[in-house]
Amino acid sequence: MLGAPATEPKLCYSREEESVVHLPRRCDEKEQVANKMVDSKQRRLHRNLEDPGEGQGSGAHMISTARVPADKPVRIAFSLDNASDDTPPEDSIPLVFPELDQQLQPLPPCHDSVESMQVFKQHCQIAEEYNEVKKEIALLEERKKELIAKLDQAEKEKVDAAQLAREFEVLMEENRTLKLAQSQCVEQLEKLRIQYQKRQGSS
Repeated sequence: MLGAPATEPKLCYSREEESVVHLPRRCDEKEQVANKMVDSKQRRLHRNLEDPGEGQGSGAHMISTARVPADKPVRIAFSLDNASDDTPPEDSIPLVFPELDQQLQPLPPCHDSVESMQVFKQHCQIAEEYNEVKKEIALLEERKKELIAKLDQAEKEKVDAAQLAREFEVLMEENRTLKLAQSQCVEQLEKLRIQYQKRQGSS
């Protein structure tokens, strides 16, 4: 008589575990161990969901779960809530070029990224060139002011020279007039002297 064929072990599913995990288990002693592990994880998940601050206070990250159909495994998403706290505010970032405006400052690079380091170096180079150009512009502005002052002084001196030339012409004309008047007076005086002598001789 042939022996009965061996039966395959029966697979059982716990409906309480469908919202957390989807695990096949054998109906033997290992079932109890698996149930305990699942129950422990389920309770820990529920505690984290009910009191997220507890997990955050202990240094753990908050776990978010969602109900899914029984034929799909559960995916657990981790969100790093404290990641934004590690990023320093913009005001606390040290200025690479203090003389530049805040919006022109090179941002600190990501040292793990070669592209970020290259962009940072290029930004620093451009900032240095911009700084040099600003200094040259400032020097040229000072030179421009000096040249404008000299030009104004030259224009003033030119005006003064023209004024002096006009005054000189006026004085020269007056001098010629006075010399002409002087010669006329000398001639009249000479005529009067001759007339006076004639009168003295006739008397």
